Amino acid sequence: MTQITFGTSGWRGILCDDFTFANVKVVVQAIADTIKASGEQDKGVVIGCDTRFMGQRFVEASACVLAGAGIKAFVCERDTPTPVISYEILRRGAAGGINFTASHNPPEYNGVKFSPSWGGPALPETTKEIERRANATVGTVCYREMPLEDAAQKGLRENINPHSDYMKALEQKVDFDAIKSLGKVALNPLYGTGRGYLDEPLRSRNISYCMINDRPDPYFGGHPPEPSEAHIPDFISLVKNDPEITLGLATDGDADRFGILDADGSFIEPNYIIALLLDYLIRVRKLEGGVARSVATSHLIDAVAKKHGVPVYETPVGFKYIGELISQDKLVIGGEESAGLTIRGHVPEKDGILACFLVAEMAAREGKSVRELLDRLYGEVGRFITRRDNLKLSPELENAYSLKISALPVEVAGSKVKDVVTIDGTKLLLDDGSWMLFRKSGTEPVVRLYGEASNDARLAEVMAAGRQFILS
Repeated sequence: MTQITFGTSGWRGILCDDFTFANVKVVVQAIADTIKASGEQDKGVVIGCDTRFMGQRFVEASACVLAGAGIKAFVCERDTPTPVISYEILRRGAAGGINFTASHNPPEYNGVKFSPSWGGPALPETTKEIERRANATVGTVCYREMPLEDAAQKGLRENINPHSDYMKALEQKVDFDAIKSLGKVALNPLYGTGRGYLDEPLRSRNISYCMINDRPDPYFGGHPPEPSEAHIPDFISLVKNDPEITLGLATDGDADRFGILDADGSFIEPNYIIALLLDYLIRVRKLEGGVARSVATSHLIDAVAKKHGVPVYETPVGFKYIGELISQDKLVIGGEESAGLTIRGHVPEKDGILACFLVAEMAAREGKSVRELLDRLYGEVGRFITRRDNLKLSPELENAYSLKISALPVEVAGSKVKDVVTIDGTKLLLDDGSWMLFRKSGTEPVVRLYGEASNDARLAEVMAAGRQFILS
């Protein structure tokens, strides 16, 4: 029997295996019961999906379950970006949102993501309650479904298009007029929900752009819909071979993650983009507040924060923790190494669309390429090089992992361990400024090894020491 487990961003599963209509309806009923327990059932729920198989069918099925529970469903008319659903929750004062997305996962996956009334990803206390309710009833028909026509007649269903309201809000946070000076911009929504969001602001202002992969495709062109260097070879080739293109902007399948290419087609790591934008927003935009980063994200951000005298909040992996700080108005910017960020005054959720346009604005107003901006920042605060590897464990190594991680070394690659951070995994801070992080997967025999150092040679030493510690 399927066990419903919410990860860092919702419950995900393989279509027709554990992600079935029966299990989805159980989860939606559990969400409805959780909303009722909070007393917010009269506010309604926003429902949307990305471009994956059966997404709109899952949306319709959820609307029937919510209506059967007496909760109004605001149904997005087309596939909708995750940050747009977040914005719509806040704009309507809804009880929350149900989003059918598996983000950057391969096409055989789908997922249910719940965002409560504050607009960010549900915190663990909420998802644990949903899990408890769902797992108590999985395999049963614990829900009442109301036909869509009846739901509409009773005022328990309404079709919505949140596009224009979100775009108006975006235009208040991005200087699109400045972007005109960039020249030609390349766009890539990766067959996902960014269509009509990445291109419309440029088209309406006659800003030169070209766009690829701009139709819905549940196979995402044969790659996972993740705007990382490994999965966008066609986009890299396009930018590299067109001398008129000054910047490449990409979003993932549900448009909550970003990918940035410089004018020469080189991929710029998300870690560095977050640090650059932190510096830009404080120095040029004059925004005030701290910065939040996950435990796995570059300390280049810390160096920029120190330069400007602002606090750093280190969080577990999972944007919900950063979103909570954004909703408390504590941050200029919050971001994760996995290409998620948001800024002060915006939604408490990852927004790849906003990230792309902020980078375009920054490059335009600074009059430099992204690499030139990064080199300038390195000159001011020092150089930071980051890397992540996945280490596969044998059954013997997996059984011994807990014991091994409890007996940490006092020295790594010739440097003493200065401190250990255990808010999510085990992070060793070394006295030369380098660090490594071990995070064990909860779903497979894999340890994710993250490392950072001031140069490539030192990083290679740190990563080699980390691999030897785990695999020996």
